[in-house]
Amino acid sequence: MTCPICAKASDPKYRPFCSKRCADVDLGRWLSGRYAVAADAPEDLEEAAEALAEQARKLH
Repeated sequence: MTCPICAKASDPKYRPFCSKRCADVDLGRWLSGRYAVAADAPEDLEEAAEALAEQARKLH
């Protein structure tokens, strides 16, 4: 198996990544919104947007 970030051989300690660095790069991409999971139904998108707005209101 190769690392999905840099294509080097994966390390069992960080599988499927080769290093902590590549694992952190992947996590950063998820947290920044660079990766996304598509929703099939528009209702799912609306519910997610409402939930996100509610969380934002609670933080402020």
